[in-house]
Amino acid sequence: MTLKTPSGVASHFLRIQEVASELGLTTRSIRYYEELGLLSPAARSDGSYRLYDASDVERLRFIKGLRDDAGFSLAEISQLLEDEAARVKSREAYSQTGDPAERRAIVTDSLGRFDRQSRILREKIARLETMVSAVEVRRSRLEGRLADLDAGGLGEVR
Repeated sequence: MTLKTPSGVASHFLRIQEVASELGLTTRSIRYYEELGLLSPAARSDGSYRLYDASDVERLRFIKGLRDDAGFSLAEISQLLEDEAARVKSREAYSQTGDPAERRAIVTDSLGRFDRQSRILREKIARLETMVSAVEVRRSRLEGRLADLDAGGLGEVR
């Protein structure tokens, strides 16, 4: 569906079902992401259907990747998206002021957000490393059983 934006520029929009199908999500998931504030449809049709533009689709693809591929919780995703939006606003605010005190406050706030992002990512890494270690322990036990079986034992390793 192509509509004109308020600025008069024609833009291509997809309905929620089309977006869900393209990304392998359910419409219910997309609506839930909206309820949580992770996403807001670019427009609404005359019939009040949700309409999504290319940037909405990319944001959903990013959310899905963080959730499915990296195992982030929706709360973690929300924080990362919030920090990213704040980063964009901070960059604009920084360039619009020449006041050193304001610039210092902007940079200090940005550093805090980067520290939070780093903490979220490091916590995720630590959880994944713990999971990898547990798998390696189980694999090692199986290798011990296999070695015992190959040596004529019953494969009972403690």
